Amino acid sequence: MTYVTIGGVTVGLMILAWFLTTWWPGLKPLRKDLVRHASSLLPFLLAWAYGALTVLGIGGLIGWAARTTVWITSWLGDVALVWGVGADAGQRAGGTVYLPLTQTGGALVLILTVIVVVASKKSKHGRAISSGAWCGATLGTSAGIAGFAAVPLATAANWLGGTVYGVL
Repeated sequence: MTYVTIGGVTVGLMILAWFLTTWWPGLKPLRKDLVRHASSLLPFLLAWAYGALTVLGIGGLIGWAARTTVWITSWLGDVALVWGVGADAGQRAGGTVYLPLTQTGGALVLILTVIVVVASKKSKHGRAISSGAWCGATLGTSAGIAGFAAVPLATAANWLGGTVYGVL
């Protein structure tokens, strides 16, 4: 399990803030067509859930890529905090043990990886998908509200993987 630092959570929250700021259509357009504007959040949110799943004990290349993403993001965030505002670096932001994925849950994440990679390359929402996956991997192991989503995501992936493969 890879834990994120306060700097990494800061970068993850900055990605989330950037996406929500660029997405925000304004109050008047949002009131006029809520469903259309809210549905444009869906690619980011689904990719966020995928990113959070990748850091929950996945091994192999996917796990290595997720752990490397969290490590680099934490390092960059710590550097930004030290040089930007004079804060301390390296303080861990994750303190909870999360539900690990079962073998079938991990297999489901492998299938999702193919979907996310292809969608980020071919979809018009590619930027939202890649930034959502990055944000999810960074915030997935945080001890805050975003980290609490890890347990229901892992439970859902384990259940769905077990159902798809008929292991239940």
